[in-house]
Formats: sequence, structure tokens, C-alpha cells
Amino acid sequence: MISYLKGLAVDFVKNTGNRVIVILEVNNIGYELQVPSRLARKLSGEKEKIVQVFTHQQVKEEQQTLYGFATAAERDLFRQLIGVTGIGALSAIALIDTLGFDDLIEAVISNNINALAKAPGVGKKTAERLSLELKSKLEGWRLLPGSSASSALAIPTEVIKEVEVTLGALGYTQQEIEQALSVLSKDKQLLKNPHVEEWLRKAIAHLSL
Repeated sequence: MISYLKGLAVDFVKNTGNRVIVILEVNNIGYELQVPSRLARKLSGEKEKIVQVFTHQQVKEEQQTLYGFATAAERDLFRQLIGVTGIGALSAIALIDTLGFDDLIEAVISNNINALAKAPGVGKKTAERLSLELKSKLEGWRLLPGSSASSALAIPTEVIKEVEVTLGALGYTQQEIEQALSVLSKDKQLLKNPHVEEWLRKAIAHLSL
């Protein structure tokens, strides 16, 4: 499984159905990545820079496709979307492209069917199913004070709950707990670590300052 690639965006190809393919050159190897048009526009202005693209690899029969995203959070949201019946990869990318990351999460949580149905290939019935199946999951990716949706998304719900319960039992107030979690949510290395013990250790260290 390829988590991400770092390289130069050397070419862009727009296929039928508004599919945008970016050729990312990594160590003299060109990878074809199907990406949201938002990301393609961003990369087109950074041709001379080394860029990082987070990836999802899909294997169907004899065909392999790499999908590319601007952030790990966006890639994880894509994975949630394609897990819904009736939502394929193209529809998932269309949803991300049409609404954007934050607005897409908000539309699912608030059951905004009209907004979801604006994405090409997503009808009202599919939008209703999408909200029904993902609402509770995305509510778990709640925002912490002072953090953005994209950073909160990377914090597993069970980690947040365990940290809150443990710190509460140690006598910390809810305000202190939320403030500590807000600070820790900006720690990129910690966001990659799903172990509750490490989050607790860092939260206690912060609260002890």
C-alpha cells in the first residue's frame, strides 16, 4: 500500500468524464494519479517544486488505479465515501471537488441532501444514503477548539474519548482537557500515532507546564 508520494508534477491529462490525471515523477518513475481538479489546479502552479500527494490504491481485477489527494484527511474521507453503497471512486472525487473538504463533512452531518446532490453522478437517493451511513462516523471526527476539520479528522474518536475520561478521572476540568487536545491536534507526528498512551502522556505533560 502506498501512503503518499513526493515528487514533481510533470504533466496533466484530462480524460473523458472530467477525470484529471497528474503524472508525478518520483525518482525517475512517472506515477499516474487520478486527482480532484482542485488539487490539479494547485499542482499546476507548483511544477518546479517537490510536492507531497497522499494516495489510495484501488485494485479491480487486472486494473490498478492510484488516486491522489492534498491531505491525509482528504484521502481518509475519500475512503469513507467509497465505502457507501452507490458511491464509486468517481462520485467520491466529484463530491470532494464540488463541495470541498469542510463543506462536504458539514453537508453529511447536517443531512443537507440538496448540497450533496449537486455533485455529478450523485442523485438524491444516493445523497440520502450517504448521509444516513456516514453521519455518525463523521460526527465522531468532531472539531476541537482552535483546530480545523482536517486535523481533527486524523484523531480517532476512541482516542479522544479515552483521553477525556482518563484526564477527567485525574481531576482535570473539561476546559483544560479541550485546551490540551487542541494543542496536541497541531502535532503532526502525534496525529500519526493512534496509541492512547502516547496521547495521554503528552496531554499530561502539557497540563503540567
